[in-house]
Amino acid sequence: MTTRMIILNGGSSSGKSGIVRCLQALLPDPWLTFGCDSFVEALPARMRASDAGIAIGADGAVSVGADFMQLQAAWADGVVTMVRAGARVVVDDVFLGAAATQQRWRRHLGDLDVLWVGVRCESAVAAGRETARGDRAPGMAALQADMVHEGVAYDVEVDTTHTESLECARVIAARVG
Repeated sequence: MTTRMIILNGGSSSGKSGIVRCLQALLPDPWLTFGCDSFVEALPARMRASDAGIAIGADGAVSVGADFMQLQAAWADGVVTMVRAGARVVVDDVFLGAAATQQRWRRHLGDLDVLWVGVRCESAVAAGRETARGDRAPGMAALQADMVHEGVAYDVEVDTTHTESLECARVIAARVG
């Protein structure tokens, strides 16, 4: 079966977006990319700081409510529909629920052939990137660095602590069937 979908999971500032851009340049066919950041940006402003939507604490902790979960399920179904219609898609996600998030994706995916990729980065390095970015709550990267991987099964893992995005993308691209 041909891989038409890649799902990257990693904490905030772990390097997923850079890897995605490199994958789009390396892979011979065109691949669309959809990420949790663009999903959050698509939410109505009132949901970006609410108990029903998504809330980010002063310590960087992220919590999501029922409305967020309902819209996220619809978004995932939409992404899967595009893949079933013939698109190749890379998803850049943060599995806040770790293994439970992967299980939700699996329910949406059904029998699709997916390459599951873990993007790891040491907490201190991700925190430094978070500070340099300036668009994340301080502490988010450190809180998510290990938590998002708990109980998640991957086909391939990369670590951006000391490895550039392009090299990580090459490892992933070599696994695309």
